[in-house]
Amino acid sequence: MAVVGRIARTHGIRGHVFVNPDTDFPEERFAVGAELNVGRGDGTWERMSVTEARFQSGRPVIALSGVADMNAAEALNGAELRVPVDMLVALPPGTFYHHDLIGCRVETTDGTAVGEVSAIEGGGVDSRLVIPGEAGEILIPLVEAMCPTIDPVNKRIVIAPPPGLLELNEKGSQNR
Repeated sequence: MAVVGRIARTHGIRGHVFVNPDTDFPEERFAVGAELNVGRGDGTWERMSVTEARFQSGRPVIALSGVADMNAAEALNGAELRVPVDMLVALPPGTFYHHDLIGCRVETTDGTAVGEVSAIEGGGVDSRLVIPGEAGEILIPLVEAMCPTIDPVNKRIVIAPPPGLLELNEKGSQNR
């Protein structure tokens, strides 16, 4: 299953929710009739359909089947929204879904191991690889100049960081 968003908060008294999308295709993913797997706080998942959808300030506001009022919607605050991986749209060459990069081992062009991708922050041109380091998170901009080799099939990313970037990330994480 691939994460496509997270319920942020309720909107109004009729069970609508704001969604923080984690997809480049929010208009399609959160359209009326779309099927979503909604994570419950107890670790269970429930399949729900989008029954109403609109956008407010660029964010989806949706109603889900079985969620009729504000109390039911509040119970979903923070819930992940997922879809089966086989329902994802094929991406153009050189672009990747975040879930494909999680778990990739990262090394520099000279073969030095950096770590394993634990998360992707941001979206689009502002995306960054998050790699746990000894002194904190290492953040690597996800751009071709710094990530010349991305091979999700073999779970490997080769980076060409400018001098000092890896050390800057380590020092910056200590000072948070």
